[in-house]
Amino acid sequence: MHETRSTNGFDALDKAIKAAGIAISLVMRVPAPLKPIADQVIRAASSVPANIAEGAGRSGRDRFHHYRIAYGSAKEVDIHLRLLKGAGSINTSRAEVAIQLFDDVRALTWRLIHPRE
Repeated sequence: MHETRSTNGFDALDKAIKAAGIAISLVMRVPAPLKPIADQVIRAASSVPANIAEGAGRSGRDRFHHYRIAYGSAKEVDIHLRLLKGAGSINTSRAEVAIQLFDDVRALTWRLIHPRE
């Protein structure tokens, strides 16, 4: 299978896919009162790799727009995972792995948004 990488050689897309997979699997069985947060995790987590991939296929400001959306969605899913972890409704150690991966993705997308001159 061909691996899609971001345009500057970073592995933002690979990490985003892995982080999203973990995050989505974590929230599949949260209690009913927390379902709205779980739904937000699914939307935000899937938005991260989707926008990185779409940005890689664009140019100019449009490319940066998608990378900014991915960055913001990574921040959003981080907060939702922390809330669910604090509520004791998801596996803490797996949540920490996903949170760290999303942090890595944010660092990589930050560099995509703000390339060094």
